[in-house]
Amino acid sequence: MSIPLYLADAAPDVLALPGWMDPAYLIESFVAWLGPWALVGVCAVVFAETGLMVGFFLPGDSLLFTLGVFIGAGTVAVPPWVACLAIALSAVAGDQTGYWIGRGLGPKVFNKPDSRFFKQEYVDKTRAFFDKYGGRTIVMAQYVPIVRTFAPVVAGVGKMNYRHFVSFNLVAAFSWGIILPLAGIALGRFKWVGDNIDLIIIFIVLVSVTPMIIEYLRHRATRSVQ
Repeated sequence: MSIPLYLADAAPDVLALPGWMDPAYLIESFVAWLGPWALVGVCAVVFAETGLMVGFFLPGDSLLFTLGVFIGAGTVAVPPWVACLAIALSAVAGDQTGYWIGRGLGPKVFNKPDSRFFKQEYVDKTRAFFDKYGGRTIVMAQYVPIVRTFAPVVAGVGKMNYRHFVSFNLVAAFSWGIILPLAGIALGRFKWVGDNIDLIIIFIVLVSVTPMIIEYLRHRATRSVQ
């Protein structure tokens, strides 16, 4: 089995991403390397992005949507419910790992210089996000690239009540792990999705930041009333 032809034609030219950041390339590689166990590779990426701070640059949202497209095309031959459950559990495991890294190492976990990929501003933005929205950050951050990587760690550093963290984490991971793959399965059967995969990914990003925009507008409205 191979990559759906319409996706192969559209993705490389439009996205122009390095192979390790191109979700279509990643999944095709997992299929070639792991065969029917390709889902394991996707779950490893999900875990790295959500649980290990070095994985913040990995393509989370677009990877899950593209996985759905591949499942719908039969390239990744697993039942949709298996894929969604595996992804959700991988995200839970990743977030839990991030939380306990922050809880165990404390503030010093962020005391590292800027590099090509890591910027201290990523942490600062996540902290500001967390300070503003509290526990809801765990749910909202799951849909925001970069922030979803650091939010569990910040929760751990701040010693957020673990039961509360787990509650928010389950809602976040399962909704994220179910909605995006199912969207890919549902929409991937249409050729125009492959022809406009760049627009689809932009749409996913816009949806990802919608909760932030809503909360920001609410915050401004509250301040203006006061």
